Amino acid sequence: MFGLTRLVKKVVKGAGKREPQEAPEELRSMFKARYWSFTALLNANNTALHIMSDMEHALRGSHSFGMAFVRANCTAVSVNVYKIIQNMNEISSNRYEALYDVFAEIENGVKQILEERKEFGQGELILPLEAVNKDMADHVGGKMANLGEILNRVSLSVPEGFVITASAYDLFLKHSNLQEEINRRIQPLDLEDMEMLHKASADIQQLIIQSQLPGELEEAILSAYKDLEEKTEKGVNVSLRSSAMGEDTEKASFAGQYRSELNVNQEFLAYTFKEILASKYTPQALTYRLNMGFRDEDIAMCVGCMAMVEAVASGVMYSRDPGNIRNNVVLINAVWGLAKSVVDGTASPDLFVVSKGDHAQILKKNIQRKEEKFVCFAEEGVCRMELTGDERDDPSITDDQAVSLAGLACRLEDHYGCPQDIEWAVDKDGVIRTLQSRPLRQMDTETKGVEEGPGFKVQEPVVLQGGVTASSGVACGPAFLVDTTVDLLQFPAGAVLVAQHSLPQWATLLNRAAAVVTDRGGVTGHLATVSREFNVPALFDTLEATGKIQNGDIITVDADGRKVYEGRVECLLEEASVERASLMKGSPVYHILEKALEYVVPLNLTDPDGDDFNPKGCRTFHDITRFCHEKAVKEMFSFGKDHRFSERASKQLVYKVPMQWWI
Repeated sequence: MFGLTRLVKKVVKGAGKREPQEAPEELRSMFKARYWSFTALLNANNTALHIMSDMEHALRGSHSFGMAFVRANCTAVSVNVYKIIQNMNEISSNRYEALYDVFAEIENGVKQILEERKEFGQGELILPLEAVNKDMADHVGGKMANLGEILNRVSLSVPEGFVITASAYDLFLKHSNLQEEINRRIQPLDLEDMEMLHKASADIQQLIIQSQLPGELEEAILSAYKDLEEKTEKGVNVSLRSSAMGEDTEKASFAGQYRSELNVNQEFLAYTFKEILASKYTPQALTYRLNMGFRDEDIAMCVGCMAMVEAVASGVMYSRDPGNIRNNVVLINAVWGLAKSVVDGTASPDLFVVSKGDHAQILKKNIQRKEEKFVCFAEEGVCRMELTGDERDDPSITDDQAVSLAGLACRLEDHYGCPQDIEWAVDKDGVIRTLQSRPLRQMDTETKGVEEGPGFKVQEPVVLQGGVTASSGVACGPAFLVDTTVDLLQFPAGAVLVAQHSLPQWATLLNRAAAVVTDRGGVTGHLATVSREFNVPALFDTLEATGKIQNGDIITVDADGRKVYEGRVECLLEEASVERASLMKGSPVYHILEKALEYVVPLNLTDPDGDDFNPKGCRTFHDITRFCHEKAVKEMFSFGKDHRFSERASKQLVYKVPMQWWI
């Protein structure tokens, strides 16, 4: 009995002793710091996941994005994941420092993708056209690569000339240290802000034009010009044409987005060369590149220099009907003199529709009244001449010439294996010269319009009827008449662009326009080409659009039916509705984002109890966020177990459902 009493006293006495406890104030401070780190981790986690979602949506969506978007979001997700790691280690007393090495490896993978660069500095500054073919597009640009191919492998007649190459472009930029300054001005550009766009464009172009050419480049250009004189004539005037990377390809035509100059003499060669380089930064070129997914740094501007053709007539032809893939004919637009008015949409050209094959014949002929033509004079550049007499109403080419042109178009289509968009000229000796050939962009379907029939009748009044279908489709919106640069700045998204002429500079608005309607212009002009690329319905050559349509009028444009209706025609819009496909898909910028996301989005850590659920198992930024989120929650709820701090310890919530909660 005595022994039992002594044991009880000992137990009771021992019960009064407690292990040393950390001071409550110190524990509160520790818990507060841990809580704020946990909150910061969750905020960074949510932000990182939101950015990842935006980047994935960009790949799936129809909106365009540039490298500024890609770089900014890659940087933002990287910064937030780094914050997650920092706070994870704050919570855990640096038990997860291995995450820093994993982070660095992933970040380096993204960085390498974003910093990949094309090298343009290898090779000759100048190449004669005789040494060029289509395999050299990365050195001479798409346009001149195709022209060299036509001369050397198709054996068609082209003007004598040479190419100022990508190496020359690279030398010029490095000589004047231009690229860094250009990048600085492009980086903050918001292409929705038209005023900002035009100012930046003007500043960059002026910067380029005012820079000096390297001496060796200027000498190389003059030497090539002297060689051209020997092949042609003393003092020969030339045309200088843009031939940028990516231009005149199946993916992107860049039609009318860059500058070309005609009838340039030797004295102005160097200055005009710089003007064409500067045209890489016109508002329409900047907008086009963004919408088509090209990086500025990947576009070297080469320049073709060719002897001027004294054109009696010229124009553009398509080796296939772009609006109807089953209509296997050649479409020819022709005017007197130079083709300037055809490509810039200021004229209504003659139209010839010619069948293909050994017994080609003219199926349709529409001869327009031609009030003027563009010609070259030795000392006066390009001049506009008023036409008089029979020449105004006569066809600009003969039927035989139309058939010959159709045969030439078929040869080029056969050689390239796809329909072609071809610029041509007939010289004073009657020789047909090919000036340019590129892949022709066609509509995906036979027609996107809806024809009226017994069971389908539009009740709304017709405002306008006629013209030519430049780009298929139906669209509705408020009319907005465009005539000056000021109008460009004020153009509202979703409006119908209405203009006198189908000028190439209106392409700046195609990502905002519902449709395009013009008084003048043909299906082979530059704006028609770009409208088809952007899938914007376009009705040209209506003759009276600007006279019959007022600013603000709600109109429905049926480009295939060649009609403009008053108000919103729901039956047409419903039947012909086609969602605009993403212009970005498959583009260089799209591929860069796609590759970068391989280091960002995939989630490999899905099982918290798995053997690979550790820092070394993280292969993407998403893995790091998942790992840290899981571990951070456990660290927070372990505080009460690791420290005797009852007021902040986790407690079990008991409820009638068969689940466990700790709070």
